Amino acid sequence: MHAPDRARLTIDLDALAYNRAVLAAEAAGAEVAAVVKSDGYGLGAGPISRRLHAEGTRSFFVARIAEGEALRVALGDLEAAIYVLDGLLPGTADRLAAARLTPVISTPPQARAALGLAAAAGRYAFALQIDTGMNRQGLTLDDARGLVAAPGGLRPLDVPLLVSHLGSANDPAEARNPEQLARFREARALFPDSRASLAASAGAFLGPDYRHDMVRAGIGLFGGGPEERPDPRLKAVATLTAPILDIRRLQPGDRVGYGSAFAADRPMRVAVVAAGYADGVIRAAGGKGYAWAAGGRRALLAVNMDLLVIDLGDATAEPGDPVELLGSNALLDDLANAAGTVAHEVLVRLSLRAERVYLGA
Repeated sequence: MHAPDRARLTIDLDALAYNRAVLAAEAAGAEVAAVVKSDGYGLGAGPISRRLHAEGTRSFFVARIAEGEALRVALGDLEAAIYVLDGLLPGTADRLAAARLTPVISTPPQARAALGLAAAAGRYAFALQIDTGMNRQGLTLDDARGLVAAPGGLRPLDVPLLVSHLGSANDPAEARNPEQLARFREARALFPDSRASLAASAGAFLGPDYRHDMVRAGIGLFGGGPEERPDPRLKAVATLTAPILDIRRLQPGDRVGYGSAFAADRPMRVAVVAAGYADGVIRAAGGKGYAWAAGGRRALLAVNMDLLVIDLGDATAEPGDPVELLGSNALLDDLANAAGTVAHEVLVRLSLRAERVYLGA
């Protein structure tokens, strides 16, 4: 039964499956892997991954080893590929092996450790990440050349997947994209037998040159647009609603909440809503974003920890009525832009205080 006294986060797994199908069509034959790090972008890695698995997903990416261990249990499939982006950290080889996780090697020390494991076991499989211009994770091209040219080369190592990551895929006109593509092609020539993956969600929309063998779908699965603005091809997966607690009337000069961020410039009718930044509505969206209430968009005037205030105007509403703060009417990318951030952050900040309901599990 729905708890009427608090926020409710509804996670629509049918919409998730729909978005996966859109990305698969855009990927045009490339495998669509799922990035489910940070607890499935804050929406629950277990339910998210099980539905994606049911839709045919067989490759998953996480950031931390603990995420991979939990995902293996949640999936119940020993054959699904689970890649750990942190790679082969000291002292983690046994845990990776026990959960059948594939580390994504991204530093020379990790590569040396992998060679050591291969020498001991006769074979060791890992994915290899190349830094093509993000300067965050990955071997440089020189590092990769040195690895291939080392005595013995890669003979004891199995590199089934070569990956890199685009830093500006949200802007198709950005010169950085073809520059990174060119570097990735150089890297791929060093590992001709490996499958290749350069594109994440946004990269899948850049055209066939960027798709290679695998697209690593992340925010696009959850409805975030490839250019960080609402995209009608994708459906909202997360819907956050909260009840109106009170309806108040303001006079010119009345302030709302703390400080002087908002003061009424006319007589106003506002609703106080039972959600705030403790529920994941980012405070910076106050004064810039909107919510959906009484059949229309309502300006988001202020966001406090447990409460927020919206401008009702003359709309018909009363305490207890739901207000949509995120969903098919209050769009994910719009909220992100209002808060000066990205859709990824909006989702991972959604707290566990809201009642969670899964549709289509």
